[in-house]
Amino acid sequence: MHILLVEDDAPLAETTARALRSQGWRVDATARGEPVPLSLQRDAYDLLILDIGLAGIDGFETLRRVREQGSRVPVLMLTARAAVEDRVLGLESGADDYLVKPFDFSELVARARALARRAESRQGDVLALGRLRLDMAAQRAFVGQEPVALSPRECAVLQYLLLKAGKVVPREQVTGIIPGWDASASDNALDLMVSRLRGKVEPAGLRVRTVRGLGYVLEEANAP
Repeated sequence: MHILLVEDDAPLAETTARALRSQGWRVDATARGEPVPLSLQRDAYDLLILDIGLAGIDGFETLRRVREQGSRVPVLMLTARAAVEDRVLGLESGADDYLVKPFDFSELVARARALARRAESRQGDVLALGRLRLDMAAQRAFVGQEPVALSPRECAVLQYLLLKAGKVVPREQVTGIIPGWDASASDNALDLMVSRLRGKVEPAGLRVRTVRGLGYVLEEANAP
């Protein structure tokens, strides 16, 4: 998961970022709200953790600008304000969840995971990239109008890569979603499966790129 953390309390920002990174997540941090909308346009963040009490524009105004530009990134608001009206204002402004300081980092991590899962469930029943479409309910894929023959395991991997399109997916995450995958299976077994899948998505103008030492990324073939 790629997270943008907006917090102007430097010690808290550092501690929070460390807690999130301990989960294997990528975290970018900023102390101000002004650059956030542009950052969300430039990078495909999975979660925005946003403090309300920022210097310059506050968290409410930052969130308003984020939603105004059409971003649907999940937003978890952090604040020392415990008043009900502040929580209501945050949620009405487009926040997905609200955490009052001081908070336990285990709760922060749990809420971050929940928001990420909720966002993925809203993707709809059909995933599409390039000329490829995957009907998740029917577990069927098409290149244009032509069906693509996929095994259940290949379908599971393709679905996950489509949900994370353009992002590097670690190998352990890929094996974690494969039905009935044997944890003792060799790396070559996964590479072979991905190689077969690679050949099946190429006619759709896509490529499954191996990022050495990290994992795989599904992207359009003409991507830089």
